[in-house]
Amino acid sequence: MSFRLVVAFVISLVVSAAVGIFLIPALRRMKAGQSIREDGPVWHNKKQGTPTMGGFIFMGGIVVACLTLGIYVMVQGDFGHVFILLFALVNAAIGVIDDYAKLKKKQNLGLRVRQKLLLQIIVTAIFLIVIRYSRYFSTELYIPFINVSLHIPPPVYFIFSLIVIVGTVNAVNITDGVDGLATGVTIPVAVCFALIARLWGSESVGVFAAALAGGLIAFLIFNFHPAKVFMGDTGSLFLGGAICAMAFILDMPLVLILLGIVYMVETLSDIIQILYFKITHGKRIFKMAPFHHHLEMCGWSEYKLFYVFSGVSAAFAVLSYLGVFSRYG
Repeated sequence: MSFRLVVAFVISLVVSAAVGIFLIPALRRMKAGQSIREDGPVWHNKKQGTPTMGGFIFMGGIVVACLTLGIYVMVQGDFGHVFILLFALVNAAIGVIDDYAKLKKKQNLGLRVRQKLLLQIIVTAIFLIVIRYSRYFSTELYIPFINVSLHIPPPVYFIFSLIVIVGTVNAVNITDGVDGLATGVTIPVAVCFALIARLWGSESVGVFAAALAGGLIAFLIFNFHPAKVFMGDTGSLFLGGAICAMAFILDMPLVLILLGIVYMVETLSDIIQILYFKITHGKRIFKMAPFHHHLEMCGWSEYKLFYVFSGVSAAFAVLSYLGVFSRYG
């Protein structure tokens, strides 16, 4: 099993790197340049026109790895990676629509919030129904560290799952605001899921997680500051969908609390800023939200943001792994 995970990692890394070499010039020729938000840090203006929709780079590597190595586990009757990949790709499709709308309008405003949420809720509901009837989804809520499971009434668990998935997908999207940030934060998450899948004996999830890690490392070659390409909503919504799908296929959604700590902090900072602004009629807690922009305004460089946030993600990935280890011990 470990050998196939390594192969999945290598295939995804090599394919993604190759895709990036050819795709970035193509995106430039298509003039698929990112529009920078007008209220963002002024030093981000120099990024105007950097190609977006670069999520196709790591998506290409992941798809190839899953198609080649995934056949073996499918023969054994394990289709976990198929459900994860399809859910991630459908979320990416929503991102493509959003990115295309931004390019067409030539501003950093794509789909309306309600439109995006409605699409995400529909897609997530279908995903949950499918994995429920495919027996990948139970209503036993596993609690890490204390190693117990609580039975939750199906309707309640369904609503809980819907909220967790839609919220997490958008949290990953919010984190993608600085060169390499969402990429660096998500690599430890992918590695952690690969190790957990190995413990759980789910080769299909392990193959996908290893491929995700390899694809993101290859993408980082192009996305590290100064970024030659952005993943766009195409890539960030794919990542969000993939992370949630892995957590639910492995039947441990609560692991997202620790494993996705950076995503949560970023989202909470945004929510707190908006609520405080409305309550105080114009005052702000942070210099700018989400939190990575606040730190930028405080003088943090994009290099520092990348290393600190990625390091925090890696530390909590280790903690998350320890939290579920006793489940398989």
